[in-house]
Amino acid sequence: MDDKKRLILHICCAPDATVPVDDLLEEGYSTEGFFYGSNIHPGDEFEKRAAAAVCLCQTKGIECNVMHYDPEKWNRETKAFATEPEGGKRCLLCFELQLKAAAEYAVRSCAGLLTTTLTISPHKDPSVINEIGEKVSSEYGLIWISKIWRKNNGFKRSVNESKKLGLYRQDYCGCIYSIRNR
Repeated sequence: MDDKKRLILHICCAPDATVPVDDLLEEGYSTEGFFYGSNIHPGDEFEKRAAAAVCLCQTKGIECNVMHYDPEKWNRETKAFATEPEGGKRCLLCFELQLKAAAEYAVRSCAGLLTTTLTISPHKDPSVINEIGEKVSSEYGLIWISKIWRKNNGFKRSVNESKKLGLYRQDYCGCIYSIRNR
């Protein structure tokens, strides 16, 4: 397939990917999932989330690449922002790290398009996420597909779909810092 039609969907977690996967397939994109989880703490939480992402992708009939778990690297990268509040500079850096990893994968797999599930969350600013996605995609020679998945009851639909599919649903963003905010 033409690499300009292949899309890598960055998946932050399986429940948040339910609506994006369905919508992207309906829109005709040749979609592949990419799960980044080096920000997730502890390791067994990463395993649960990765397994759920793979399960969702298999259910939807798409491939899913799970990036190698490297929490030490993520901790080094974000250490300077350890005292930042949830939603602050550390989170922005985390989004960028995740999207850069997805962009690197997209380039390696000859995909021309990139997007993320992060904009389904009512706790994140979709305009900031799409801005980071545009910047990262431009740096890697990709086209960013700007989406706000929480529109049209997207978040509620994702909750319902993940329950229907029996997907693991976490109660915190994922990083060691967000655990204290649950």
